[in-house]
Amino acid sequence: MRGLATRILLALAIVPAALGCATPGGRPMSPLAKLEQSMVFVPARYPQGNWRPAGLAVEDVWFEAEDGTRLHGWYCPHENPKAVVLFAHGNAGNVTHRADVLRVLHDQLGVAVLAFDYRGFGRSGGSPDEAGVLQDARAARKWLAHREGIRQSDVVLMGRSLGGAVVVDLAAADGARGLILESTFTSLPEAASEHVSWVPTKLIMHNRLNSLAKIGNYRGPLLHSHGDADRVIPFEHGRRLFAAANEPKRFVTIPGRDHNDPQTPEYYQALEQFLAGLPRSVSEPAAQAGFTPGARRVQ
Repeated sequence: MRGLATRILLALAIVPAALGCATPGGRPMSPLAKLEQSMVFVPARYPQGNWRPAGLAVEDVWFEAEDGTRLHGWYCPHENPKAVVLFAHGNAGNVTHRADVLRVLHDQLGVAVLAFDYRGFGRSGGSPDEAGVLQDARAARKWLAHREGIRQSDVVLMGRSLGGAVVVDLAAADGARGLILESTFTSLPEAASEHVSWVPTKLIMHNRLNSLAKIGNYRGPLLHSHGDADRVIPFEHGRRLFAAANEPKRFVTIPGRDHNDPQTPEYYQALEQFLAGLPRSVSEPAAQAGFTPGARRVQ
């Protein structure tokens, strides 16, 4: 997350007592909420990035969030997918910075995958906030399920860092065929407090993304990984979040890896085993789901 916790809290510490306004739910909100937004969400807007990655066949896809925000994603179809995966990336960059992950998921693991940009990232319209990015993930899953001819609950949800919190919200509310979390925090205020412990983050921060409070509502397979040298989101966050989750679940420690370091071959072996062990996904009848003809079964 590129030091977002430190930057947020150093900025908010300037006015720790300025709590004059509140959120619609009544929670105090710092007057620097807009600055906080810019620290939590660090988008790379188009044309930043390599939009024609070598050796990766992607389709540019467009869809709309419930509020009408136009969103963009990269879709990698597979003729005979072992799973259908929605990938939610972290708080910075855009889909072009996840090309290597898409190659592994599609080419090595044999899945159909959609990586999407939150509002304000890449080619997606709008500006990001907590409610917005959660809405964006729902729109992305809906599009992917429709394209693949499966139920939305049969999509495998995968998220890294902030994206992990986004897919926990989806899985907890609606279920999923499987849930994959990489280097995810318990909540944003707790992640921030790890860096500036003397600031009352739970009172000041507007963005919450409280996965610890939500993950117990998800009942399905979970694969959770975290680097034990993570200096942005401490390893203990991953362990606590994992402990709060229901079985069946598996935790993979990534030895010696920091937050933005790549995953190891051992992790991808565990991911391959996880995908192979998922319950079979049976698509709904096309007419019932509102799909065009061609709904199919995923292995």
